[in-house]
Amino acid sequence: MKIDIANITIDIFKIIVPIIYILLGIIAFNIIKRLIMKSPKKYKLLKETQLQRIKTIKILILNIIKYLIITFVSIAILSQFGINVKSILAGLGIGTAIIGLAFQDLAKDLIAGFSIITEGEYEVGDTIEVEGFMGIVTEIGLRTTRIRNFKGATKIIANHYMNNIINYSDNNSLAIVDVSISYETDETKIDEAFKSLFDRIKGKIPNAVNEPQLWGVQELSDSSVIYRVVVETTPTEYFATERYLRREIKKEFDKNNIKIPYTQIEVHNGK
Repeated sequence: MKIDIANITIDIFKIIVPIIYILLGIIAFNIIKRLIMKSPKKYKLLKETQLQRIKTIKILILNIIKYLIITFVSIAILSQFGINVKSILAGLGIGTAIIGLAFQDLAKDLIAGFSIITEGEYEVGDTIEVEGFMGIVTEIGLRTTRIRNFKGATKIIANHYMNNIINYSDNNSLAIVDVSISYETDETKIDEAFKSLFDRIKGKIPNAVNEPQLWGVQELSDSSVIYRVVVETTPTEYFATERYLRREIKKEFDKNNIKIPYTQIEVHNGK
C-alpha cells in the first residue's frame, strides 16, 4: 500500500494555515487593543465626561478594527481553500449597497454620533436646547442622544437631527432680576437701599461668580420704574440665584419702606 505523502502534506497545510491566520489575527487585535486602551498619565487631569468620550471613541475604533481583521482573515482562509474571493466581494458590494439604501438613516445617525463624540459639541451633563426642548444631556450614544428636562421628561433624539444646538454650559450665565418701584420713591433712597443690600449679601449669593450690579433703569412702565439687577453665575445655575435675589430685595425694600407697586382694581358702585 502506497501512501501519498504529497497529498497528506497538502491536506495538513490546508488545516494549519487557516489556524495560523486566525492566531495572527487574534495576536494583532490584542496588540492593537493594548496600544489603544493604554491610558497616558495626562488622562488623570481630564474631566469624567472627557474620559467617557475618549473611552467611547476607543471602543468604536476597536470594533472597526476587529471587523476588519475578521474580514481579512476570512478572505485569506477562503482563498486558501480555492474559493473565488472576487465573486464573494462583488456580491458583498451589491449587498452592502442594498443594505445601505435600506438603513441610510441609521448610517446618518452613526456618522453624526461619531462626529458629536469626537468634536465635543456637547457632553454628558451639559445643558442644551434642541428643537425647542431644553434639558441636561444624560447619555450620548452612536445612534441617539438622551436629554432630560427639569420636569424629569426625557427626550430621545436621533443624532442626525441634532442640529442648531444651543449649549448653555460653555459659558457662565447671567441672573437677571427686574424690580418695579413706584415713581414717587426718591432715587437717592433707592440707590442707598441697593448699596445696603449688596453689602449685606456679599459673598453669600448662591452660584455667583462675582458680586451683583445695579444696571439702572430698565424700563418706564405705566405704574412703576423698573430697575435691573444682574449677577454672573456658574453655567445654567441662574434660577436659584434669581430666586435668592428677589427674596433679599423684598426684605431690603420692606426695611426701607420702598413700595413695589402691584395691580389694583377700583370697583365703583353704580348708585
